[in-house]
Amino acid sequence: MAVSLGELAVRFGCELRGDPDVQVDHVATLAHADSRSLAFLANSRYRQQLAATGAAAVVVDEASAADCRTAALVCRNPHATYARIAAVLHPLPAAPPGTHPSAVIAPGARVDATAHVGALSVVGDGAVVGPRAFVGPQCVVEEGATLAEDVRLTARVTVCRKVQIGARTTVQPGAVIGGDGFGFAQEGGRWIKVPQAGTVRIGPDVEIGANTTIDRGAIEDTVIEEGVKLDNLIMIAHNVRVGAHSALAACVGVSGSTTIGRRCMIGGQVGIGGHLTIADDVIITGCTMVSHSVPRPGVYSGGIPLEEAHVWRRLVARFKRIDSLATRLKALERHGAGGPDQEE
Repeated sequence: MAVSLGELAVRFGCELRGDPDVQVDHVATLAHADSRSLAFLANSRYRQQLAATGAAAVVVDEASAADCRTAALVCRNPHATYARIAAVLHPLPAAPPGTHPSAVIAPGARVDATAHVGALSVVGDGAVVGPRAFVGPQCVVEEGATLAEDVRLTARVTVCRKVQIGARTTVQPGAVIGGDGFGFAQEGGRWIKVPQAGTVRIGPDVEIGANTTIDRGAIEDTVIEEGVKLDNLIMIAHNVRVGAHSALAACVGVSGSTTIGRRCMIGGQVGIGGHLTIADDVIITGCTMVSHSVPRPGVYSGGIPLEEAHVWRRLVARFKRIDSLATRLKALERHGAGGPDQEE
């Protein structure tokens, strides 16, 4: 849909520097924008592209506006403002209320008249599908599960028994919410399955990425609080709690009974051990292994960045000698040889 720059400026509280009657109908990058597109600048790496962009307008902050040679929508947070404008220019396809003829709805299920249930989907007994909810094709909503208003299950999503999903939450294709946790007791060299009696409770305004899995609790529930953003291919084990407005990038694994605080940012491929507590406002960079609790806010890293193979092999060899070197150093210190306070 086409929208004038003047309308966007008023609607999103921007200062417009340019013609308010100019129309935009899609978004684009600075490098590939055209005269009908809107771009944005939030990363200084791309600032050199600003002067040459073909965009009809660019969302920028005050510091970058002087370098913009086209119309500018000036605001404090260009990325967030761009996101809101992009949602207007590229709205989700409208889904008509009603149930596809191939869907299977249990007699005891309650599906709101304004909800959409797509082809080949299944809604179990006692399940609730709330107002304006969207259940895409080939989804399964098991018995007793609840989808609040405006929940969106895009396609092939499995919502297991008694799972609760809060308002305006979006679940991307292939996600499984409420599968059994990895719970087994050992006896005589064999494993005995521990029944997973809890469920999953997901707050409002959450996004769950494609093929992400969130296990049901063993006794109490697994909890994803409001505003959490989970990327693709994330594993959340049983009885984990993720605090409000935290964001976890792709391939993160969180072991059972760990609590992640509010407003945390967890980088890709981070592994978090079980029964740990991560404080509020913690940032953990990619590929870090978290083996102990993090009691204070801050930025934490682990792992060694890429090196040439011959350098890496040398570093590994040195790592292996650290323990013996530490033992020799302690022996020298006990005998007073070469210590920092040793007198000549």
